[in-house]
This record gives sequence, C-alpha cells and structure tokens, in this order.
Amino acid sequence: MLESVHKPMLSFAVRRRDPELVGPASQTPRETKRMSGLDNMDVLRMQASLALFYRGGEGDDPAAIIRRALGQALVHYYPLAGRLREIEGRKLVVDCTGEGVLFVQADADVQLADLEAVGLRPPFPCWDQLLFDVEGSSGTLNCPLLLIQVTRLLCGGFVLALRCNHVMCDAIGIAQFMNAVSELARGLPSISVKPMWCRELIEMRNPSNPGTLPDIPEVPMVERSFTVRASDVAAMKKCLPPLLRDTATTFEILAAFLWRARTTALDIPPGEHAPLVIAVNFRGDAGAGISLPAGYYGNAVATTTVPADAAVLRRGSLGDAVALVRLAKAAGTTEYFRSMANGAKVRGLRSFNPANLLAISDTRNIGFHRVDFGWGEPVFAGPVSTFFTMCYFIRVKDRDGEDAFVMPLMLPRLAMDRFAAEVERSLLDDANHM
Repeated sequence: MLESVHKPMLSFAVRRRDPELVGPASQTPRETKRMSGLDNMDVLRMQASLALFYRGGEGDDPAAIIRRALGQALVHYYPLAGRLREIEGRKLVVDCTGEGVLFVQADADVQLADLEAVGLRPPFPCWDQLLFDVEGSSGTLNCPLLLIQVTRLLCGGFVLALRCNHVMCDAIGIAQFMNAVSELARGLPSISVKPMWCRELIEMRNPSNPGTLPDIPEVPMVERSFTVRASDVAAMKKCLPPLLRDTATTFEILAAFLWRARTTALDIPPGEHAPLVIAVNFRGDAGAGISLPAGYYGNAVATTTVPADAAVLRRGSLGDAVALVRLAKAAGTTEYFRSMANGAKVRGLRSFNPANLLAISDTRNIGFHRVDFGWGEPVFAGPVSTFFTMCYFIRVKDRDGEDAFVMPLMLPRLAMDRFAAEVERSLLDDANHM
C-alpha cells in the first residue's frame, strides 16, 4: 500500500546551452508597481522550485516551442520580466523593465523510464543539473524573477524545471502563469485567464513585517517521499466515527494522518506542543473584505495554526486529529483575513519549540497537473523538495495508474525510520479494520 522513495541512486550527464534572457515578445509598459503587504513579508523572500516531467514524443522541439510561448506569455505577465528593488522601509516594488526571465535549454543522457524506475518523486537525482543555478540569479533584488530550464531526454520526453521568486507569486499564481504559457505553446489564440495585478487590495495598515522562518536546530537530515493511494485514504475514512466518516475531506485525513505519525516519529516529549500550520488560500472569499479578482497572481495565502499537546495527539485517534485539523481550517475565517489585511499580528507562531512545528501546503488542486504544452499532461508536477518543518501534498498516479498523493518529508535519520514504520503500521491497521 505504502510506496516510500529513498534518495535515488542514479546519475546522468546533462549538456546545457548558455542561459539567455527571454523578454516579452512585444512592447510592454515601462512602469513601477508596488507589491502587496503579503508580498513584502520576509518569509517570502525566497525561491520556489517546481518540476514537470513529460513523456513527450516525436515532432517539434519542446524547448523551442516553450521558449517562444514564454515570450508571448510575458506580454500579459510583463512584471515577471522586470526586477525587484527596495524603497523606504524595505518595501518592495517591481520595475517593469522588460529585461526578461532566464531560460536554459539542455539535453540529458537519460530516459524518463530510468527516472521512473528509481521513483519519480522528490528528491530527484541530479536535480542541480536539471535546474542549473545560474550565477547571480538566486537573489531577491535586481535579479531575474524566473528561471526555466527545459531538458530534453533520450526518449523524446522532457523536464521543465522552474524557479520563481516567491515575492512575485504564490503557487496558484505560478500555476496560472504556466498554464498561460502552455495554452500559447499549444497554439491557442489567447490565454484563458487574464492576469490581474491589484496588489493594492492587500495593504497592511501597520508597517510591521509578520512572518519569519523559525530557527531550526542544525542536525543531519534525510529527505524521503511517501505515497498514499486514494484507496488508502478511503480505508482510513471508514475507520472514523460516523459523523466524520460522512464529511471528512481527503486533505483533513491526510493532514491528520501525517501529523500524528510525524509527532510520534520525532518522539516529542509530553507537555510540549506539536503545532500544525495550514496554508489557506483566500481568493474568492468575498467576506474577507479583500475581494481579489479572478486572475490575481500575487501572494494570497495565509497560515492558520492549531496547537496540540504531543502526548494527547499520539494517544488520540485519527478522528481526534481530523477534528483538530478542522479547527485549523476554521481559523481561516473572513475575520482572520480581514485582520491580517489590516496589519494585525499574524496569529499562530506562539511560544513553542520550532522543531515541533509541521506546516502543510496542499498543491493537489492548484493546476500544475494540467499544464500541457502539447505533449499531454505531466507525469509528475509539483515541488521538488521540502524542508524540516514543511510537507507538500502532491497529486500523482501510482505505478498501477491509481490516484495517489505524494508527501515529501525531511526528518533526522532515526526519526525518518520511525516515521516509515509508523506509517506502514497505521495503514496496515486501517486495512485490517475494513
């Protein structure tokens, strides 16, 4: 039932052409745009990396087609071709200079089947070659805001690796942009979603800068991906109390399952909190008093937190944990978002050991899996790695073609072994109770 992917042992050669700047395919406005209050948070001054793997096939060169479509898409998303700079109070603005985004074309001596054989899950082999860190490209200020590498494989498939400055877009915004590129690559006359800037709609009335990454003790870590099938989730759902059994969502079950197993694996002492942090999107929430339009591609995600005593979480049932996950989701009310936009202190980062925190970001329905450049939907599409306190939920198909969910996780080695054993035991218990 459980598929666990260890760090793959596979190496291959990648030959890259020199990186080039791809600008908008036609003239775009030269102006300066202010970022939103959320965009300005220190925690977002980072690079977010994604990978999309395609089977490809015979015919036109995917690198050339994607490069051309990228320039066309930047006409609509021209701020992404600009550069960030700071003004008073460390506030960020983007100068829409049209300088362009970085594009790298490459070829790899490997077939997609080879990558699938070791498990097409994070962490990916030779990732630093599939997304080459072009010198001077990884900063926040005065750097290209997007780096894309298209690597052609021996079988005709290809890998699109992407790194985006998180200040400019959240995951939904990146997916919206990439779907626009894919529509133009397929020859559509126009993009289906018009991009909207409107960053002034999310202003912080207090100039405080909430949200910083917690300091995590430096200990040796290992990263591994775990895949849970839709049938496993269904089995867990049958073990819940009647009320939850009828209403629990896949996210609530996966989050509760992961939270309990990770808390057990880390052996968090009784009396200490093991908080769960959930990323909540507030697009389309008219009651939040923000009213973001369709097509908004800036950061529009906040985090909500529910604390839980580690011992209580371990002793409790999966249903108890599902109820706690619902508390975290319920904290993302319209009043919460309104207070956040008004500059109130972001709730959740209370006094606790930061090593106990688990943050979950659900990418299953963001739209990466629908990005089709003309060779079909990707075999894998989503984040390429994680860090100690973070786990992503990624939509995939398992080896049998069944719907499944990948959870990349980073833990100390002994805790990782305990986590794998705990997950295997839990899934086996659920299967026996069906």
